[in-house]
Amino acid sequence: MKIDSSATPISAPPLSTGRSGLWWGLLGVAAFSFTVPLTRVAVADGAMSPLFAGSARAVIAAVLAALALAITRQRMPRGTQWLRVAVVAGGAVVGFPLLTSYALTTAPASHGAVVIALLPAATAVAAVLRARERPRRSFWIAAGVGAVAAVAFALIQGGGFGGLHRADLLLFAAVIVCAIGYAEGGMLARELGAWQTISWALVLASPLMVLLTGISLADGMPSGAPVQWAAFAYLAVVSMFLGFFAWYRGLAIGPMAQVSQVQLAQPVMSICWAALLLHERLTWPTVVGGLVVIACALLAVRARNGGAK
Repeated sequence: MKIDSSATPISAPPLSTGRSGLWWGLLGVAAFSFTVPLTRVAVADGAMSPLFAGSARAVIAAVLAALALAITRQRMPRGTQWLRVAVVAGGAVVGFPLLTSYALTTAPASHGAVVIALLPAATAVAAVLRARERPRRSFWIAAGVGAVAAVAFALIQGGGFGGLHRADLLLFAAVIVCAIGYAEGGMLARELGAWQTISWALVLASPLMVLLTGISLADGMPSGAPVQWAAFAYLAVVSMFLGFFAWYRGLAIGPMAQVSQVQLAQPVMSICWAALLLHERLTWPTVVGGLVVIACALLAVRARNGGAK
């Protein structure tokens, strides 16, 4: 998953007028697109508990982040910046990984990808509320329709009204907390730097994640197969750390409004990886639901980037 999103306004001019920003952004999105299917792999068959998969990967990423911060001698956040880093950590480091890990123990990866496709629009809403903006009416319409479409998809997949499963509630909660963390992280990145923001969030959350990892190991080490440990390694090193380097590089080069919209390709990629790697069958509700949610997110993002009325 990415800390800056299409919803995050950054006033700094682009570093380049070429297309390199788009390619860097696409590389970051491609890295993140494996997160949902590989989380599903890591927690499959109960070999690796969702608590371990969600917390231990953050511990590994925090070690890498601490090394990067120390080697490059980054300045520490100051004053209220620590509270804002805590918001980022709560959404992107703690909330999203843990909630999705628990959800994907039962939900198919393609199903999770469709619900999480609501994240760009949700982040746009969070950023609007955080910045106290007054966007055009079309923004609220698109965001609202996207939310309704995501809920309708979950209801259809669950068998109708009253069919929302625990996994769906966890996925929606993951979208909400991550959107809040992404919006705050995008604003804080203008002060601390992009990759520095997620790195400080990882470091700040590390004591809690170490504690949760210890709790998850109370009954012994996970008995995952090599492929599950490989999936876990990817989640720790790439999804929670290295992927941000390419993503933020693309956003820094810009143009921001264009590069950030590349994120909308992520759920499409995730659904394709779920079909290829997990052999999940693509159904018409999944395809149509994904396209509708992504289209609404795109409209919301463009409406907000177009300015307020």
